[in-house]
Amino acid sequence: MDVASCFKKNKALMGSVMISENGAIYNRMLLVTPSGEIQYYDKRHLFAYANEDKHFKKGTTNTIFKLAGWKIKPIICYDLRFPVAARNIEDYDLLICVANWPNTRIEAWDTLLKARSIENLCYTIGVNRTGADANNLKYIGHSNCYDPLGKRLLPVYENQDVISVVIDKNKVQNIREKLPFLADRDHFKIY
Repeated sequence: MDVASCFKKNKALMGSVMISENGAIYNRMLLVTPSGEIQYYDKRHLFAYANEDKHFKKGTTNTIFKLAGWKIKPIICYDLRFPVAARNIEDYDLLICVANWPNTRIEAWDTLLKARSIENLCYTIGVNRTGADANNLKYIGHSNCYDPLGKRLLPVYENQDVISVVIDKNKVQNIREKLPFLADRDHFKIY
């Protein structure tokens, strides 16, 4: 589906791209709304193990996307390993992580997605690539969605290109009312 088709069908587009800005390169997640508004987040945790910190500038803002009444926390790949940065201090409803998470660490991917949903009482969607890269690392997907209690909402798919899931914002509120754990969270600011 092309961009124009998405907007005609009242769909939003989200993904991570390299952006050059003011002499620096960022790994940036973009959200393009049906109205054409662009919201963005720059990856904060650069993956030094692969020299990402030598080529990209890290983001410095704590971002929440707003779309159709949802508050969405965007994170990119390695950010998933840092629970403090993902901590739900903004009362967001949905955490979305786009990633290049290789098969050799796929158990960590699955576990961390589930953990982020439980600790933040939110839906967590992880979108992971498939295929192989120039370093011959293999990627098998495992894209999924977890509900606010950590229940996986889809079967585990390997090498799946397109999957879909329906989520209900009211479920987030109902769970938070029954289990008001976020009221006990630590209060702090990141950036």
